[in-house]
Amino acid sequence: MHAVEIEHIDGFLKSLLHLSAHTRIAYQRDLKHFRDYCESKHVEKWSDMDGRQMRGFVTHRHRQGLGGRSLQRSLSAVRAFYRYLLKIGVAKTNPAQGIVTPKTAKKLPNTLDVDQSAQLVEIKGDDILSIRDRAILELMYSCGLRLSELVKLNLNSVDYADAMLTVTGKGNKTRMIPVGRQALDALKIWLKNRTALAAQNESALFVSKRGTRISPRSIQQRLRQWSVKQGLGTHVHPHMLRHSFATHILESSSDLRAVQDLLGHADISTTQVYTHLDFQHLAQVYDKAHPRAQKKNK
Repeated sequence: MHAVEIEHIDGFLKSLLHLSAHTRIAYQRDLKHFRDYCESKHVEKWSDMDGRQMRGFVTHRHRQGLGGRSLQRSLSAVRAFYRYLLKIGVAKTNPAQGIVTPKTAKKLPNTLDVDQSAQLVEIKGDDILSIRDRAILELMYSCGLRLSELVKLNLNSVDYADAMLTVTGKGNKTRMIPVGRQALDALKIWLKNRTALAAQNESALFVSKRGTRISPRSIQQRLRQWSVKQGLGTHVHPHMLRHSFATHILESSSDLRAVQDLLGHADISTTQVYTHLDFQHLAQVYDKAHPRAQKKNK
């Protein structure tokens, strides 16, 4: 590759001074790999590159171990570089335009097994914060709540007679979730002690030491502390409890639709990803549930 072609990369990087140093270094690294690939394929001019060869570059980097997200960034750097080349009249087309990279697999949170979940929520302390935290953890695990949903709960969100919880989820949509016996018991104990913390006329179900609605950050910190105190040996965050709830319900019932309703997912495909079902299990659910999939009785 001619020296003048390499100088174009330097010119492009100088045009990125408005970006962070971290981004410029990443672009420089990505374009070095791109230049090396062009030289290996005997591409002498940037304008000689076409869409087929660009797909070859993506495949080449993928085989070198780059994941979907890194490939997207690398292709983004090349795409921006060609926009620069178009601007200065060196290239007539952008061969990186329209090239699709492999999708990044969704990273799922780790789960606790049933014994670990029980170990976490069975807090023995009888001070007011321990009583509150046990009610919080029991309710999160019992109902699979998002952190934001837990924080929004009010005193009137719980129907103790019917053991049901009214939750406001994403999109301001409400749903009803059954509350387990142990979570209900923990809530009743908390309510007897809540007045010692809560400010007058505070409607929040869970309050902080200041007497006002507890913050998401505070719950995250307390959960981290309890995971250590209860001897779990792993960092537990609120979403892990929600994921554990979904996994344990699904393992026991195999009822994907019920788990979807409990989690408040608008689309069942979200539930399928969230509970890391494989395609075979989905096919079994479909075969049992869909009238067109069922074999006619002889």
